[in-house]
Amino acid sequence: MSAQDYSDVDKKEDLKVLHGMGYAQELSRSMSRFSNFAISFSIICILSGGINSFAQATSSIGGAGAGIGWIVGCAVSGFFALAMAQIASAFPTAGGLYHWASILGNRFTGWLTAWLNLLGLITVLGAINIGTAFFFVGTFGGAFGMTGTPGEIVGFVAFITVLQALLNHFGIKLTAMLTDASGFLILATTAVLIVACLMFAPAIDITRLWTFTNYSGDAGGGVFPQSDSMGYLFLLCLLLPVYTITGYDASAHTSEETLKAAHSVPRAIVSSVLWSSLIGWVMLCAIVLAIPDLAAGAKQGWGVFFATMDAILPSWLKTLLYLAILIAQFLCGLATVTSASRMLFAFSRDGGMPVGSASLAKVSPAWRTPVNAIWTAAVLEIIYVFLAQFISIGGTNIYTIVVNSTLVFLFLSFIIPIVLGMMAFGTEKWPNPGPWNLGAGLFKLFCILSVIGMVIIFYIAIQPPNDKVLYITLGFIVLTAVLWFGFENRRFKGPPIGDQIAKRQAAIKAAEVAIGEAGA
Repeated sequence: MSAQDYSDVDKKEDLKVLHGMGYAQELSRSMSRFSNFAISFSIICILSGGINSFAQATSSIGGAGAGIGWIVGCAVSGFFALAMAQIASAFPTAGGLYHWASILGNRFTGWLTAWLNLLGLITVLGAINIGTAFFFVGTFGGAFGMTGTPGEIVGFVAFITVLQALLNHFGIKLTAMLTDASGFLILATTAVLIVACLMFAPAIDITRLWTFTNYSGDAGGGVFPQSDSMGYLFLLCLLLPVYTITGYDASAHTSEETLKAAHSVPRAIVSSVLWSSLIGWVMLCAIVLAIPDLAAGAKQGWGVFFATMDAILPSWLKTLLYLAILIAQFLCGLATVTSASRMLFAFSRDGGMPVGSASLAKVSPAWRTPVNAIWTAAVLEIIYVFLAQFISIGGTNIYTIVVNSTLVFLFLSFIIPIVLGMMAFGTEKWPNPGPWNLGAGLFKLFCILSVIGMVIIFYIAIQPPNDKVLYITLGFIVLTAVLWFGFENRRFKGPPIGDQIAKRQAAIKAAEVAIGEAGA
């Protein structure tokens, strides 16, 4: 679906759906179906999570972590994506998960989902940009005299975050153009990396891809503590695909900027996960096959990817690949700013933030973007990165603690609307599916599989050395309960429902006129 194929009938249908949920068309609806796919594909970015977290495969069960573990972990993410796509087709709004949980559940489930998702998006943006900073230091930093000190990392992250926010500020068309380019860059760079690994590999032993070897403890560079249980280590290797294949809710958060959103968004969610999973699997398998000595490589711990590239690739090719990967990682962060800002905008539009909601819900008439939400998300991420680099808890840097907590928060924000959707499907709350419809049986099956996947994700996310994540999660639950029953239950009204939607039609018309929406 391109702008040329977007008819007046399509536009009226998009407006009808959005107005039917009580919202005005304030954001610029100009993203094609491919652009909606590309923004999630760019956030998933197998060249970011797949490379920066590669050691979670090799330092657990060796080559089988990529050959088999990646497939299993991607299947788990796929269950979530299919269930979320069904809901996204019926409720295509910028609020995404938060809005779904509110409509299918109640004010509390929506409010809780919003905070889980918002916290997850801000911290995962920090994790992505910190990863980009360390990647830059490890590849090109020497030429600039950088050694990776906390001050250098914070400064680098602040610089690229401001640049990402600026690019988001100047309209969704620019952002979409860049994330479209990112999609092609990821595909091209991955293809070159795969061919290079297979061409320059000293020898290819394909049995590595299904051979389980215990590389925990010192044998794996200390990535995971020593364990004699291969089953337990297999579960830990799933952290690589589960951490990498996430962020596809970005397609939902840009629903109000996407042409024929009820059709385009669910397809984008599913296809971004599918293609990232398939291409990522081939890439990781190629890297595993290229490692000169798997035992020696695993012992490098988090440095296994760089050690492999140093050992097999000519300098010029390695430099070109590193530059392309660095750009892809920057654009991954750019797309995450888009997703986080739309979530913040949508939540604020319903008065969700305890302070500043009116300002955060404003859309620039010139650029048709939520500029205040964009810059607030950027500032919050920079503050988090500063704290993460300079504060430790019990000897553990809070960056490590929060990154692993982020995984739990994001998937909890996914599972809440999925469970609510499973219970509400076919009832008064959700009487009719959207145009992208799996059918009741398949939808509920994927919901159940997602719940099982959530149990697995939570279990592996709280294992040593990440056991503090359990206390962070429990503390968050207690804090939200206190805040909800003590304050927010009386203040937060939630999104418009029922008669409230009809009463907002005049306000919707006025908002669209004020922003200059054509046809308003």
